[in-house]
Amino acid sequence: MRLTSIASGSSGNCIYVGSDEANILVDAGISGKRIENGLKELSVDPKSLDAILVTHEHIDHIAGLGVMARRYHLPLYMTEKTAEAVLHTKSVGKIDTDLFEMIRPNRPFKIKDMSIDATSIWHDAADPVCYSIESKGVKASVATDLGNYYEGIVEKTKDSDILFVEANHDINMLQVGPYPYYLKQRILSNRGHLSNDRSAQFLADIISKNTREVFLGHLSKENNYAELAYETVKLSLQEQGIFSGFKMQVAKRDEVSELAFIE
Repeated sequence: MRLTSIASGSSGNCIYVGSDEANILVDAGISGKRIENGLKELSVDPKSLDAILVTHEHIDHIAGLGVMARRYHLPLYMTEKTAEAVLHTKSVGKIDTDLFEMIRPNRPFKIKDMSIDATSIWHDAADPVCYSIESKGVKASVATDLGNYYEGIVEKTKDSDILFVEANHDINMLQVGPYPYYLKQRILSNRGHLSNDRSAQFLADIISKNTREVFLGHLSKENNYAELAYETVKLSLQEQGIFSGFKMQVAKRDEVSELAFIE
């Protein structure tokens, strides 16, 4: 299985996942042109895409969804409430409703040789989910935009070979930064985003002997930076004696990140 980020951050998110038979995107929150360029950088023909999985309807996850769906006639997998919200987002343009594939959390579905399971998460969206994807004994999980996490998310993402987990903000940077009070409270709430410290706690709960690659993603431009996120998570995991056996990187905001490849 192959996984990397084409873009990751509060300004736009798009993750590529590939197997022997399938190529999919998780979210399309940047322009269609940037997605196409990112795929070409990965030597993936955009015409070979099989689907886009949508986590939720916030614009940094669906900005390029309409363009990609119309240009490549791609099936769009999401929950019914998310689909309704997407259809009411004028900026994505008109999307043929025949392209929508409705999913439900905890009801796995297949795309070629991929088995995909969605899990409900806590975030201020209509019906947000994270995804776990398995193919030929390799498992990858993508979990961002979580205000917090619960045991069900831990169970679904545990034992993943590849983990893509949110490390959105440094709490101190957020608290002393320029955001208005209501926005700070929203980000810090259970329906907001994971801090670096909470991301480390989440990873400590889900990293296993199977884990080979870890991405820290969805970093805030204003309230975090890559080195701080990496060192905060690394130190926490080292203190618990579990920073070994896997590679960790911070997903790049505006560039394609290094590809994780597990056979």
